[in-house]
Amino acid sequence: MLATLAACAASLLALPTIANAAAATNVAESAAATDTLWVLLCAFMVFFMLTGFAALEVGLVRGKNAGSIIAKILVNASIAAIAFWISGFALGFGGDGDLFGTTGFFLNGFSDPLAAFPAMSGSNASIYAKFLFQYGFAAVVLAIAVGPLVERVKFGTYIIFGLIFCGVIYPIAAHWVYGGGFLQQWGMQDFAGSTAVHLVGAVAGLAGVLLLGSRRGKYRDGKSRPIPGHSLPMFGIGILILWFGWFGFNAGSTFEALGVRFAEVAVVTNMSVACGVLGAAMMNYKLEKNWDIAMIGNGAIAGAVAITAPSGYVEPWAAIPTGLIGGALVVLGLRWIDGKLDDPIGAITAHGMVGLWGTIAVGIFAVPKFAAGNGVGVQSGGEFIGGLVYSGSLKQVGVQLAGAAIVAGFVFISSLAVFAAIKATIGLRVSANEEDEGLDISDHGMYGYPEIFIPPTELADPGLPGATSYQTHQALGTSS
Repeated sequence: MLATLAACAASLLALPTIANAAAATNVAESAAATDTLWVLLCAFMVFFMLTGFAALEVGLVRGKNAGSIIAKILVNASIAAIAFWISGFALGFGGDGDLFGTTGFFLNGFSDPLAAFPAMSGSNASIYAKFLFQYGFAAVVLAIAVGPLVERVKFGTYIIFGLIFCGVIYPIAAHWVYGGGFLQQWGMQDFAGSTAVHLVGAVAGLAGVLLLGSRRGKYRDGKSRPIPGHSLPMFGIGILILWFGWFGFNAGSTFEALGVRFAEVAVVTNMSVACGVLGAAMMNYKLEKNWDIAMIGNGAIAGAVAITAPSGYVEPWAAIPTGLIGGALVVLGLRWIDGKLDDPIGAITAHGMVGLWGTIAVGIFAVPKFAAGNGVGVQSGGEFIGGLVYSGSLKQVGVQLAGAAIVAGFVFISSLAVFAAIKATIGLRVSANEEDEGLDISDHGMYGYPEIFIPPTELADPGLPGATSYQTHQALGTSS
């Protein structure tokens, strides 16, 4: 009897401890669920950026190639998903190797996700949410890389290059910069990818353009000739979608919803994009005395690209010079590049030159406390020194420049090798006749805008149901 009473008393005394343990478990599970929901939401926003790239590119190409852009974006997103699942995520974020990751191939073969992917151990969000988020980055960087090739490249190039780029090239570069690799260990700061995503994509695109050549008729007598896109309103819709998606791109890189940093990162991002628009508009007006629609749109992209690396390291005021300089730089860069290289999308400038500026901007404006919070940056005496503005030192700028140069060199050489192999085997470029006809019909056997390119009598018999009044008058040779 006494033993039973003692056992009951012991059980009663243990109840608070059990309750506290259960409560702690519930809190931890709730925190993990909240972070997972936040990361998934941002992953969806990043994926939606592909819609923005599709609209932007459709607007900037000629109508005869508009449909091919949709096929390209869909196939690239699919190729990126498979390649990143097989090897990309593991090489980029698995293990703690200096050069590449070693665990998590096929998103399998690990027990503790936080141990298997230490670069992402700062958040308790599900590893599957983190994978989906990083897959979105891979799909975006591939879109940037192949964007400059449009209107004259063979469709098979997208598939072959996409598999190698998303499975090997981009993940290794990303590992060096923000996956725990040697550049991050040096102190290189790149919160969401001014170098790891944007500069990488632009340099890969540059390698492809150098081997592919320009579109027919782009250069005459050594001078660049404008080849306008067919829909600036579509281009503008793409810009606005990308602006929205960038909130997920940058703020989502916190991987946490319970803190307050993600909100500040979102504000910093918005400030820079806005200033990019204004910087581009003012620079273009100074040079051309007009408010060029395409330049204003590219200013938004420039402001976003420029702040991608600094977004988690700077205060809102720093977004103003970062965005303004990025916007002005994209106008100057596009004018200069267009005279030498044919990039219909402007990605080499907007993502490459401005991506480099964003990488440097971290070294100028990084706040020591944010560097300490992220655990990345140049240190002195065990303390993070921050950027030039706070430390008076160019050490962080030097690390940023060295890191960008190393990444750009690796990506350019490896991408050039892949494109050269494609050129030597299946060929990179469509024939002159196929280019003149447009890739919609030559690659896909259909037109994005059939009523423009197909004779009216082929679409519907004039005067019968299904024929528009325009088609009827055109077929009968009468005026409308």
